[in-house]
Amino acid sequence: MQTMSASEAKQSFASVLEQVAREPVVIRRHSRDVAVVLSMDEYRRLARLNVEDFRRFCDQVSVDAKKRGLTAEKLARLLKE
Repeated sequence: MQTMSASEAKQSFASVLEQVAREPVVIRRHSRDVAVVLSMDEYRRLARLNVEDFRRFCDQVSVDAKKRGLTAEKLARLLKE
């Protein structure tokens, strides 16, 4: 992953856009990583992974809750309280 200063990124923004087609670019300011610029394809891939992970998590919570005896009626009662 390439790293550049915020001022470098500002001065050569077209170059940053070309670079992110190949790999994410880390932007540093005052010796700290402050941002990552990545391609739209990579962003979509990561967003899709997050949704899939969240769905798997929710499915597992549901399975665990059912094993412990949680029913739709008990859940409704808990949410009402």
